[in-house]
Amino acid sequence: MLINMLLQITTSEASEAVSETATEAVEPTMETLSVLELIANGGWYIMIPLGVLSVLAIYIFIERFLAIQKASKEDPQFMNQIKDFIHDGKIDAADHLCKQTEGTFPRMIQKGVKRIGKPLSDISTAVENVAKLEVFKLEESLSTLATIAGAAPMIGFLGTVIGMIVVFHEMRISDAGIEIEQLSGGIMQAMVTTVAGLVIGIIAYIAYNVLVARVQKVVYKMEATTIEFMDLLQEPAE
Repeated sequence: MLINMLLQITTSEASEAVSETATEAVEPTMETLSVLELIANGGWYIMIPLGVLSVLAIYIFIERFLAIQKASKEDPQFMNQIKDFIHDGKIDAADHLCKQTEGTFPRMIQKGVKRIGKPLSDISTAVENVAKLEVFKLEESLSTLATIAGAAPMIGFLGTVIGMIVVFHEMRISDAGIEIEQLSGGIMQAMVTTVAGLVIGIIAYIAYNVLVARVQKVVYKMEATTIEFMDLLQEPAE
């Protein structure tokens, strides 16, 4: 009886030990994949152009954002001073104030001030022409950003196609049968380039729309300033 109990205990302990050993043996090891490894797996001939496009997109966004922000600033007292000078007949003083004040709006008003005495239609046209030039300067490089937003996903898709071509080529030339390790390189390249292209394209697309929205706000301010200036010229002299 005692011998049977000892055998059962020994057998139970051995089974538990074997079970623990088997569990430890089958536990998978978690492998981490860094961003640099992903970039390397994408292939230099695709990832380098995508990297250049991403840097260019970031540079354009920051540079244009700061330029638009600077152009949108306006002195709340500027138009009041212009109004006082024009009502007092001090055209030269108004012109000097426009020259001394930096910004988009003073350059517009200066063109109108120089045309005082001519028909209002001529003054309005001159101010609008300056405004168009200012908007053109603000929209500089935005078309490049839009091109990046469209080109980056297509370049990523090109990498996908190249990766799949590599996979099919390896399958064709393999005589002993294809293994998953042989296919993983081409498949990973195909997936990584697609993801990279889409990420860059999405970021560039959002950046482009943010800048366009800010340019539109500046345009609205220009229109409001032009209307205010033209109304000022039509006011009767006191």
